Amino acid sequence: MPNARIAIAGFQHETNSFSHLSADLPEFEMADSWPPFLRGDAVLTETHGMNLPIAGFIAAAKNADLHPILWCAAEPSGPVTARAFDAITEEILVGIPTDIDAIYLDLHGAMIAEGHPDGEAELLRRIRAQTGPDLPIVVSLDLHANLSAEATAHASAITMYRTYPHLDMADAGARAFGALTRILQGHRPAKTFRQVPYLIPMHAQFTGIAPAGPLYEAVASYDAPDTWAEFATGFSGGDCPASGASIIAHAPTQTQADQIADSLLNRVIAAESAFDQPLLSPTDAIRHAKSLRPGKPVILADVQDNPGGGGSSDTTGLLRALVAEKAPNALLGVLHDPATAAAAHAAGIGATLTLGLGGKSGQHGDTPFEVPVTVAALSDGKVTYEGAMYGGGIAQIGPTALLHITEDGADTKVVVSSIRNQCLDLAYFRHIGLTPETARLIAVKSTVHFRADFDPIAQATLAVVSPGALGGILTEVPYQNLRSGVRLGPNGPPHESNST
Repeated sequence: MPNARIAIAGFQHETNSFSHLSADLPEFEMADSWPPFLRGDAVLTETHGMNLPIAGFIAAAKNADLHPILWCAAEPSGPVTARAFDAITEEILVGIPTDIDAIYLDLHGAMIAEGHPDGEAELLRRIRAQTGPDLPIVVSLDLHANLSAEATAHASAITMYRTYPHLDMADAGARAFGALTRILQGHRPAKTFRQVPYLIPMHAQFTGIAPAGPLYEAVASYDAPDTWAEFATGFSGGDCPASGASIIAHAPTQTQADQIADSLLNRVIAAESAFDQPLLSPTDAIRHAKSLRPGKPVILADVQDNPGGGGSSDTTGLLRALVAEKAPNALLGVLHDPATAAAAHAAGIGATLTLGLGGKSGQHGDTPFEVPVTVAALSDGKVTYEGAMYGGGIAQIGPTALLHITEDGADTKVVVSSIRNQCLDLAYFRHIGLTPETARLIAVKSTVHFRADFDPIAQATLAVVSPGALGGILTEVPYQNLRSGVRLGPNGPPHESNST
């Protein structure tokens, strides 16, 4: 619809209920792997060309009259503080003009705020209270959304990412504009929402293999101007009733939407056993990697200490195993330890220090790893992304050090940052002088996102179970607030609610 006046805003957070870290206003203000808090026209200019949903929406909305309010995101962590949630929500509400034709929101879908276990539903409820029930509101969500019936009811239509690693974030935003255009032309779709009866572990959600890949092919097969479906694999770090996988279908009639949702739900239920994918102990993973023929690196994914899923990115289980097993020519990144990075910068390149490396968050009872290190390189922590997911963007990880551990025959180099950031791009190693292609083993604090950039150089990728906030064995996660009966992982036992 030419010249439609559309308010746009973004408020992104993926909440891990088991993380020691919180998201307050400073976490939304700062720049990390994504831009800092943006307001007004900066939303248009500072996201331009990025693989972000709001950037995709803006690029698609060439003939619309866009009214940008704000865009912000904080690195995944524990719950968003009430102060931050209320302040950002109020700023969005104040920024919505009274004469607007529609609203687009770039949200995550797995936000938990203090006092609001379903952050997106509460945000949408407040917007609806101000705008009324009829104003078109289209939302794009992350593939890991913990979607609820309430959030679905408040939104006129929803689009989601369909790849993990998330290579199509901008595409999801562009599809949201297409859906909004059809609504403004009078084609408001019927919607059907279904929850999947089991939780899917994060490391098993990789869309480059079965079963997730074929399931998303089935989702895409329904795409048409007024008909589409979305499949959220869910975020298992969120302890709330909405947690878990879900399906939403849109179609011209309710009967058609019901049929699509039920067909996809049956496919996801049939794939349950295929989502049961093994995790290796650090020792077993390292020994297996050492047994392979030298050549391309073997990637060890520290899936439970992924800062992109709320992990502290400083637990030391995998690092200790690399040293104990004398892993040859090993790299590890990115370990979040501002104190150690500062000590290395103060000492300078070539200095030998004995440090308590990592373990300072105390996540899962972890403690610092006392070990002698040599400062091999230093950087300012400005990392220019090279991979497909964020290519062209710049990560800000603060003063960074490369530390070499050679204790008792070990050969491990550790990239240590001052700002917590997921190791999802080879540039985290290259920016400090390393050539990751020549390493024997590369340990990354990431669950799946790294695969877009690391898989092409790897001979094998192994998922490792080491302490961290993003539990991969869901029967061991201390859930309290899930809906009763949802299965804890593929073919797992049903969750028993503590409520009376």
